Amino acid sequence: MASGADTLAVLIVEDEALLAMDIEAMVVDCGHRVVAEAASLDDVAALRIEPPDLVFLDMHLARGSSGLDVAALVRDRWDDAVIVFVTANPKKIPADFAGAHGVIPKPFSRNGLMSAMRYLQQGMTAPPPSIPRPISFVPAPTIADRWS
Repeated sequence: MASGADTLAVLIVEDEALLAMDIEAMVVDCGHRVVAEAASLDDVAALRIEPPDLVFLDMHLARGSSGLDVAALVRDRWDDAVIVFVTANPKKIPADFAGAHGVIPKPFSRNGLMSAMRYLQQGMTAPPPSIPRPISFVPAPTIADRWS
């Protein structure tokens, strides 16, 4: 991880400002740092930030952009970043999860997102995670196999 074992650098890509602020508060409450927020593919493309460890990514973004396109850009630019879709439309995620680690379906609870973050952090630092997978997190098939 780019920012050390205890603290994750998190990028939030969400076009609903209030939801982005809520996610940011949860990230900070878990002891992590938000390195940037973006609302569209163009916003992410313009970022000049430290490599994020974790990216929370909505599927439907501002200016008609897609989370799938952002996922491809993130994988190209920061290939070690863990991508997690946060979406009300999990069925729109392709079978290969577009290279993402999984999805947190909307609506989610504060506890659900924070539990998923703890699980992901463990999986990133010492796979497989030693805590049970929270029901709020649906892993991509490759991650489910690797972390089971």
